[in-house]
Order: sequence, then C-alpha cells, then structure tokens
Amino acid sequence: MTKRIVVVASGRGSNFQAIIEALQRGSIPAVCVALVTDNPKAYAIERAEAAGIPVVVVDYARFATRELYEGALLDALRKARPDLVALAGYMRILGSAIVREYAGMMINIHPALLPSFTGLHAQRQALFHGVKVTGCTVHFVDESLDGGPIILQRCVRVMDDDDEDTLANRILIQEHLALPEAVRLFCEDRLSIEGRKVRAR
Repeated sequence: MTKRIVVVASGRGSNFQAIIEALQRGSIPAVCVALVTDNPKAYAIERAEAAGIPVVVVDYARFATRELYEGALLDALRKARPDLVALAGYMRILGSAIVREYAGMMINIHPALLPSFTGLHAQRQALFHGVKVTGCTVHFVDESLDGGPIILQRCVRVMDDDDEDTLANRILIQEHLALPEAVRLFCEDRLSIEGRKVRAR
C-alpha cells in the first residue's frame, strides 16, 4: 500500500521542496497528503499549492495556550492519517502527546552531526567550537531535544573562512539529499529501530 506522508514546516520549506521533487521523480513510493504549518505566512505554503498538496494551517498565534495549539495540531495530523510525519524546518518543540502517538513514524532533519549541537543555531555552535567537520542528521523524533535514534547523516567540511550563512548553505545542500533518502527508506519499509540504533536493510 502506498505510504501517506505529512510534512510539517514553519518557513521557506526548501527541504519540503526536496521531498516534493523526489515524489515527482517517483523515487519515493508515497504520496504527500498534506502540508501542516504553524505559520500562515510560510513560503512552504506556496510550494504545496504549486504541487497540488493540501495545506492545513494551525496558526500558533491564534491559540491562548501551547496546550490548545498542540491539541489542534494533533487533530490536524490525525485527520490526515499519515504513515510518516516529516518535520522539515518545523521550529517548535513538539509536546509529548504528539511524539508518543507518532513514535517510530515521525522524523526530523537537523543541521548538525547529532548528538553534537542540538537545538537552535547549530551552525553557529559548530563555528564557535572550531570543529573541522559538521553536517546534517535525519533522526526519529522522541521526547528528547534532537535526541531520537539516528537514521542517516551527511558530512560537510568546515572551511577556515566560513561564516554562519556560508556553512548553513553548504549543509542545506546535503539536507536536500538526506531527508528524501530517509523518507524513501522509511516508505520502502527498510528501517528498523533497535534501541538507540536504526538499521537500514
């Protein structure tokens, strides 16, 4: 049966676009059934509309509490009936109820080689610490911050003259390869979680 993907994004959606293009090429055996966003001004919405993908806006600013927002977000996800939820530049920490409901079915892309440099400004952290190599990580989402089991990683050299923007741009190129690859492996039923490790067969 064809897998159903929901992408959750907050901003420009370039990783979402990478998934769209992989789907259009036929390299991912799935269909994207919705883009869910917390930002009604996200450029990702235009990308979804151009690809004919339904958009669900759960505007964080319209809710009095985080709990009410999380409830609405969970309702939106349930209605879409996803086999996989892909976080592609979603800029909020998900509550435990959502994470538990989609355990083993939710993945995230992070611009660092986890477990190093979790949270915001990962590229800035890499430059501050003077690492020679950084990159990106696709991982399953659990209740820790950027701490779920790692699916795959791609490396990027840190150049002596890098600033935050140049490093971020080079990492983003690898993100656009890594996230669709992880989605493909999931949709082909090739991933299994064994404790902290993810096996790809």
